[in-house]
Amino acid sequence: MTMASGAHLRVNGIRQHYLHFPGSGPCVLIIPGIVSPAMLWCHVGAWLAESRECFILDVRGRGLSESGPHLDYGFDACAADVVAFAQAMAREAATVVGHSMGARIALRAAASSPGLFGELILVDPPTSGPGRRPYPVPKARTLAMLRAARRGEALQAGANPWPADLQQLRAQWLPTCDERAVHAAYDDFHGQDMFADMERVAEPLSLICAGDGGVVDDTDLAEMHRRRADLRSVRLPGVGHQMQAENFAAFRQALDGMLDRHRHTIEGSLD
Repeated sequence: MTMASGAHLRVNGIRQHYLHFPGSGPCVLIIPGIVSPAMLWCHVGAWLAESRECFILDVRGRGLSESGPHLDYGFDACAADVVAFAQAMAREAATVVGHSMGARIALRAAASSPGLFGELILVDPPTSGPGRRPYPVPKARTLAMLRAARRGEALQAGANPWPADLQQLRAQWLPTCDERAVHAAYDDFHGQDMFADMERVAEPLSLICAGDGGVVDDTDLAEMHRRRADLRSVRLPGVGHQMQAENFAAFRQALDGMLDRHRHTIEGSLD
């Protein structure tokens, strides 16, 4: 298994921490979700490094990146972090994989910096926004999980439990997440329009959505395809929102297919 190296980089005025899985192929940048420090995506990074180079960000207020009451945790600030990180690392047209909140941040980052990234692969992005149904994971549940982890209590298993090793990592790393960041993310989930960002992004878009959990329902999916005729999408039946942990085999197959189609598209354009 390829081992990660962790490092800090001061960009956009804050300390950003990231994991790097060196590989010989194209670059993939992963932006995790609302309470997912980079460590919880190590197994994904190790797999990707078999054929690609991979970076996984600790979004501000999570993991080992800077946190505190002095920070703006809104999506605009988080997107500016991603842009500054990509510019500093100077990897050409990295493919961005954003999960949940990370997908919303990825869209905002790409919309603000045309041409900086390659394809965006959105993994079960919250479709809530002004005039839309709320994000189906209640904020109270997310905060309760963080507080339980801080007390050292066992985390309650969901309908699709995590493997024991990832569940242990989750318990260890959840306490690094700043509750202020959770409040800000939920505010932007409901106060900002993801669909408008989709229309502003020039780069190719792909979507992997869960069959369970209702984060992206069929109405959402149909609207996404109406707004982006080029959108490629796949729904994974029987798989929940935290698919990268709950069913890594299904997630890996779907993501590998999206990445391979993107690579073939680029190669075809160069012929």
